[in-house]
Amino acid sequence: MTALAADSAAGTGSSAQTPGVGPARAGAGLVLGVVLLVASVVLSLCAGAEAVPPGTVWDALVHGAHGEEAAIVQDMRLPRTLIGLAVGAALGLAGAVMQSLTRNPLADPGLLGVNAGASAAVVTAISLFGVESFGGYLWFAVAGAGIASVVVSALGGSGAATPVRLALAGTAVSAALSGYINGLQLLDTHALDRLRNWDVGSLAGRSGDLLAQAAPLLVVGAFLAFALARPLNVMAFGDDSARALGTSPGRTRVLSVVSVTLLCGGATAVCGPIGFVGLMVPHAVRFFTGPHTPRLFAYCALYAPVLLLVSDVVGRVVAPPSEIQVGIITALLGGLLFIHLVRRRKVAQL
Repeated sequence: MTALAADSAAGTGSSAQTPGVGPARAGAGLVLGVVLLVASVVLSLCAGAEAVPPGTVWDALVHGAHGEEAAIVQDMRLPRTLIGLAVGAALGLAGAVMQSLTRNPLADPGLLGVNAGASAAVVTAISLFGVESFGGYLWFAVAGAGIASVVVSALGGSGAATPVRLALAGTAVSAALSGYINGLQLLDTHALDRLRNWDVGSLAGRSGDLLAQAAPLLVVGAFLAFALARPLNVMAFGDDSARALGTSPGRTRVLSVVSVTLLCGGATAVCGPIGFVGLMVPHAVRFFTGPHTPRLFAYCALYAPVLLLVSDVVGRVVAPPSEIQVGIITALLGGLLFIHLVRRRKVAQL
């Protein structure tokens, strides 16, 4: 386990073990991220069961054009794209915070049960308490995400947690909550009808009003994440060194959990549980950021929406006129990466 812990610290960007990245590579990563983000937004607005030319999209958004294609862009694809941008950034940031806090390369809101906690709370709100409005079950999602974070941390050993123990604890909590969710849905057909598409994770059918209500939580969570970037960077050297440099490890951990709870709770309430975005993106962007946590967080917020929007577009076009929800696409991609990480770190042999 000692070797695994050391390997995990290196894999998550410990400043003491991972070489830095030069400004040229970091700048190239920034330019590439901006280009990919713009391209993914254009693709999200244009692609689907019915393709819309970029010129028509421009007229619909800028000049307020009318017609069937303009209505598709204005009423369906624009809100879907904006939600993808916000939720993608939230999930990418949440994953980066979790990996930096736990020094666990396998940390992800989905793997560690945070999304399952939010989902279980929403199902409870709808089925047992009769909550119908999004504003009502938004707070249930946040509370569920927070409770799941605390439970997984406690089961994993809190400060003495290893990547394996946290992953096992998260898997156990997710499995238990999934059974609870399925049980409630079978007993309550009304809840089943309302949650059939939401529970798998999707950007389809979400309105801009949902994003507006969740936006304050996402903004506060993101603000906390960026404010904690430097303290988390210092904590990579250990708690004693962090205290010597003026950082409070206890306060940083508590605020990190609050940040993850707000980000995951708000994102899950809007789109349902979308897994593996917070796992994949931090690993991908470390090529450009190295161990520098503030830069890692910024690049995760830039690249995660790209992954989510492209996955959503893939789900739209692979089986027209039907769609495959984005949560399924990210689960397929993330599952492959997870297997690669486990095999590379030889977790299966421990």
